Amino acid sequence: MFNNKLFLLTPIISLLVVFIFCLALFPSVQIKPKNLPIAVVNEDLGVEIPNQPKMNMGQTIVDTMQKSSSSTTGEDSIVKWVEVESAGEVEKGLNDQKYYAAIVIPQDFSEKQASLSSPSPTSPEVQIYINQGMNASASTMAGQVLNGLIDNMSNNIRTQLLEGFKKQGVTLTVDQAESIATPIIKKVTNVNEIGTNSANGNSPVTLFQPLWMACVVCALLFYNATKNLTYYSRMEKVTSKLSQIGMGVVVSLVIGFGLTWLAEYMVGLHIPQFAETAIFLSITFFSFFLMIYAVVSWVGFLALPVFGLLLFFGAPLLALAPEMMSPFYQNWVYDWLPMRFMVSGLRELFFFGKGLNWSSVATLTWIGLVSAVVILASVLKPQRDKVAVRIEA
Repeated sequence: MFNNKLFLLTPIISLLVVFIFCLALFPSVQIKPKNLPIAVVNEDLGVEIPNQPKMNMGQTIVDTMQKSSSSTTGEDSIVKWVEVESAGEVEKGLNDQKYYAAIVIPQDFSEKQASLSSPSPTSPEVQIYINQGMNASASTMAGQVLNGLIDNMSNNIRTQLLEGFKKQGVTLTVDQAESIATPIIKKVTNVNEIGTNSANGNSPVTLFQPLWMACVVCALLFYNATKNLTYYSRMEKVTSKLSQIGMGVVVSLVIGFGLTWLAEYMVGLHIPQFAETAIFLSITFFSFFLMIYAVVSWVGFLALPVFGLLLFFGAPLLALAPEMMSPFYQNWVYDWLPMRFMVSGLRELFFFGKGLNWSSVATLTWIGLVSAVVILASVLKPQRDKVAVRIEA
């Protein structure tokens, strides 16, 4: 027994398995967000105060935000503040998935802020936008950062106002008391919403797993069904490969429309654009099937562990925003995952209402085209068995 090399290597192999599974789980355990982009729009015109410099509380808020992240500079900063010119530009940026959240300070912010000390106070208001569809976890975290900063500033303003009234010996009116209780009003709006069902936020990742496994199974079945076929010429083998690719188109349509129907009517996911989602999933399946089959055509069944590892590594990473990953996973793992293009395309369809477009399928199409070329090139692979020869009469 001890002469068996496989037996002696068992501890090392077992440790390698543990390492691989832990490596796949670490991204979802050690979440440290860095540089979450949040847009800031300061439209405040300021207010003139007699014998004092012009007050612009909007700029004060922006400066406070910048200082809040200056203590942890560079890669260690949780938030990356992006100053934007207008609310319209912010809306476009949110729809283009540039920002996880945004805050808009209106033109009359300082004017209303100054009125809090008057007999007729009006609390200023800020607009906070949470871009849910971009990534539910990251956008929630960005929203918490904004809410925390505004709440902290409200507390400071409340303290200053109360101290000022106390020094003046002024008795507060009901209106003043109400305004001081909420010196800054927050109006929070969720944009590109994921729906009332929280599971919908992860629906793109949820759909990835069954589709990926179906691609692996389909590629292996195709390979197993054709590996022992006898070909009498190279052209005959090319024709066989083309027919297999054509059959892949049929399977892709069945999987794309079938998975979409199952997701909506059996699982209960909200799919706003059924036909376009089904077509997108068909294109995705065909692209991934060709990619996997291309590798299997050259390597054989030995490729199976590779695609199994891609599933284990991909599932936890796809649920996270890139800014919530460590540099290792973000630069060396996530950027190389082909399935991230599927998740990105589904997010646009589900939450951003962009519909099916070339930008969402461009990379998937190129993956499929290159893979098809590799599959056809596999006819040049040297055969281990003796090549069959047609005997002429």
